[in-house]
Amino acid sequence: MQNIVTELVCTRLSHDIIGNIGAVANAVELLEEGDLDFIDDIKSILKTSSTTLASRLKFFRMAFGLSNVNLEDNNLVKTITQDYLYTIGNKDFPINLQFNVESPFNKKNALLMIMAISDILIRGGNIEAYCDDNNLIVQIDASLKISTDKLNKIKDALYTSSCNLDASLAPIACLLSKKNKLSLSVDDNHIKLVMETL
Repeated sequence: MQNIVTELVCTRLSHDIIGNIGAVANAVELLEEGDLDFIDDIKSILKTSSTTLASRLKFFRMAFGLSNVNLEDNNLVKTITQDYLYTIGNKDFPINLQFNVESPFNKKNALLMIMAISDILIRGGNIEAYCDDNNLIVQIDASLKISTDKLNKIKDALYTSSCNLDASLAPIACLLSKKNKLSLSVDDNHIKLVMETL
């Protein structure tokens, strides 16, 4: 199982950064051609792509990497996670975060849960992460526009033993590989990923 999870994570991370790396390469190519008519466009591409790459890589390091002292800094974790969410939303439909998780261990799991649930959002919205009794909960409002296909893939990963995992499910696969008890709750008000913390 661990080898499969490693492959899923590597594929997912590569997928999530390759587009912006390609944009940087194209901008550099335009610079090398020396056509200054496009200089403003080149600056914009380089600024947007480098900001996106930095935000995503910081988040991936915290979510998938070895635990580090940054997880103890609540403000830093919130900022890095919010910056990541801005890179997958857009200015008209941003993804905003409410983050109320204290323990570094729970924070790391919360980041993976946030990544998984943000994948189903189509037109932005609010994600809330918090602890309640013995559970870590990451939720979105059920009224938000979501991808039912992606939601069903998460359901299959959690409840179907023969589910074929793909790279989009890398955060779920990481959580399950650690023997976490993870469930999905869908009702009229919220869609929740719930992990037992005991």
